Amino acid sequence: MNFSEEEWTAIRLSIQVAALAVACSLPFGILVAWLLARGRFYGKALLSGIVSSPLILPPVVTGYLLLMAFGRKGVFGSTLESVGIVFSFRWTGAAVAAAVMGFPLLVQAIQLSMEAIDRRLEQAAGTLGASPFMVFLTVTLPLSLPGIIAGVVLCFARSLGEFGATITFVSAIPGETLTLASAIHSALQDPDGEPMAYRLTVFSILISLTAIIAARFVSRAVAARLGAA
Repeated sequence: MNFSEEEWTAIRLSIQVAALAVACSLPFGILVAWLLARGRFYGKALLSGIVSSPLILPPVVTGYLLLMAFGRKGVFGSTLESVGIVFSFRWTGAAVAAAVMGFPLLVQAIQLSMEAIDRRLEQAAGTLGASPFMVFLTVTLPLSLPGIIAGVVLCFARSLGEFGATITFVSAIPGETLTLASAIHSALQDPDGEPMAYRLTVFSILISLTAIIAARFVSRAVAARLGAA
């Protein structure tokens, strides 16, 4: 497993992209999950469908939609470029694509966790004078921690392996947008690139399994602590 400098660059970039994708997705993921778990409003089914659509649509379609929206001549991209924010063909654009693809998994895990909370606990906090925001902050959010941790790991793993939307939106530029998945794909196009593809594949599997196993232990520890409390 002697990685070349090009391989280490792809690995570091992938972790950087996945970490940024999770960090940017988490606040919105918690909000959307709470709306879907507790909200009663017109259009809830539509919101759920929009959130889940990246799981259903071909990743290339999602990447093309991102290109139309945030490309240099896109609906929002041209305006953002005028203030110095550019996503297309940048590593930040790869993070946007990864965040969009991992967002449904993040929301679903948190939503399921919130739906499993005993509503009487929230109602009890409300009867004691807590505002809806304080009920969310002191009851709902802490009890949702196992689901939040699971969602973060799923989103990170999905972001780490994202390929279709990323290569469509930001291409595969070495040192800028060439992530693990893109590097594996590029290596497979080279007759002598199989060893590189093998090393990166093994690394991807190991880091994903490590993250999932660690998250499971943490989730169990948090759940046990909450149960004891």
